[in-house]
Amino acid sequence: MNRLNIKLLLLTDSKRFDNQQAMLNCIDQALEGGVDTVVLREKHLDSAKLLSIASKLRMITHNHHAKLIIHSQADIAKAVAADGVHVDAASIPDISQMKRWLGDTFLVSASCHDELELKLAEQQGADFCFLSPVFPTQSHPNTPSLGVETFLQLASSVNMPVIALGGIEPDMMHLLQGHGVATMGGILDAENPNQAAKSILNT
Repeated sequence: MNRLNIKLLLLTDSKRFDNQQAMLNCIDQALEGGVDTVVLREKHLDSAKLLSIASKLRMITHNHHAKLIIHSQADIAKAVAADGVHVDAASIPDISQMKRWLGDTFLVSASCHDELELKLAEQQGADFCFLSPVFPTQSHPNTPSLGVETFLQLASSVNMPVIALGGIEPDMMHLLQGHGVATMGGILDAENPNQAAKSILNT
């Protein structure tokens, strides 16, 4: 189920780039290629630097009619008029309170890894969630992956959009039965971010 119609979500990682502008250029190209949602996830940056990037990304995502979600920092999401806030699994119990503070127009999403977290996120009123890792990942090589069957079973147990995250490759898309996907390195590390986005969506 994907009422929000999120098909391809991109998580940022400025550490992969020499400078901020290089990352923004990459994201711009990825949006041109079909990315419809960007999650600004830069835990190592202070609030001033995060605000600077968020404000620039807000303009870029507006130009492409795409959503901008800010990881954790609800105050910055409000400041740049982002579309929502994303929280880690540990903050799922805070979602209902966060939604009251943000207002009805803001989306709140959560990172989930099992049925318990999914159910709690749904109870708290999350608008959508990531479920990971679906496939083995280079970033967490020792973390057991869910696999397609378990992902689909868990995703069908809740009444909200569930986005697949973790080891997503273009040739795996057809296995996910229409669920949206989230990626980082698959686009950020690509020589051609535009084409990388298109290849994920067109398989």
